[in-house]
Amino acid sequence: MAFRTKDLEEAKIWQRKLRRKVVQLVGGFPRERCPLRAEVIERKEFPTYTRETVVFQSRERLSVFGYFLIPREFASPGPAMVCLPGHGRGCDDIVGIEEDGTMRSAYGGYQNDFALQCVDQGFSAFAMEQFGFGHRRDERARAGGPGNSSCQPASGAAFLLGQTMVGWRVWDVMRTVDYLETREEVDAKRIGCMGISGGGTITFFAAALERRIKAAVVSGYFNTFRDSILSISHCICNYVPGMLRVAEMYDLAGLIAPRAFFVESGTEDGIFPVEATKFAFEKVKEIYGVFGAEERIGLEIFEGEHSFYGKGAFRFLERWL
Repeated sequence: MAFRTKDLEEAKIWQRKLRRKVVQLVGGFPRERCPLRAEVIERKEFPTYTRETVVFQSRERLSVFGYFLIPREFASPGPAMVCLPGHGRGCDDIVGIEEDGTMRSAYGGYQNDFALQCVDQGFSAFAMEQFGFGHRRDERARAGGPGNSSCQPASGAAFLLGQTMVGWRVWDVMRTVDYLETREEVDAKRIGCMGISGGGTITFFAAALERRIKAAVVSGYFNTFRDSILSISHCICNYVPGMLRVAEMYDLAGLIAPRAFFVESGTEDGIFPVEATKFAFEKVKEIYGVFGAEERIGLEIFEGEHSFYGKGAFRFLERWL
């Protein structure tokens, strides 16, 4: 189902068909949304923002944990970013919380506290804990240390049920958008998504499948399946059976068009080779050209390893969100 047209109407039909196929490949989504039953279980005030600890139901008997960050000077209703951490300590590591519970004095780690960076740039942010990370791990992973995940057993369980971790995590993002739509501080027409590494994976798939996401920033992920996920060892949570028989990564990016899409990649990223990122981005530009939306995509290559950079990304978001 690779993209092969120069006609806008044919491109829209292609999007609908491919999106349906991708939903099928990730295992599908629940037919009905359960009540959110959202609770704010803690509220903390900081000099420049308020942090709420939030829990809501994604599915029956499955809750989502996250932090909702609201800048002190925020014109409501305003833009909100769903922030998705990569492998590591989970959402604590993108809101500046150290292992001992204290707050970092400066951005740190490979994720560089990008949810806090959103706040500093004037966006509200929901730092969502991905299933299998941080606060949403099994006891064996917790016993193994703060950086251990439950990706392997949970992904295996998903495969046995004909589903995928990608599908489960994307559904949680969809329900996070549902939650943000209930918040009076948030403009429901200005919700974006941002993630690094494993968070970039889900940002990418969520933006492709959830059209309420108006802008996506993918850090340390966008590439080709051929050069990265297929050729380099990755966590099992990255894999969607049958995907490469259907479309390459740049085709999936075409499902985001004409909404805003920004990619950043480090020159020394050892698991997402930068030359493949450049190649894939040129392919996406062709698709966005058919939609007349070339100005709504951006790429920043920075000197560095697998990490969140965030320079051009926030300028891009200021324009499109």
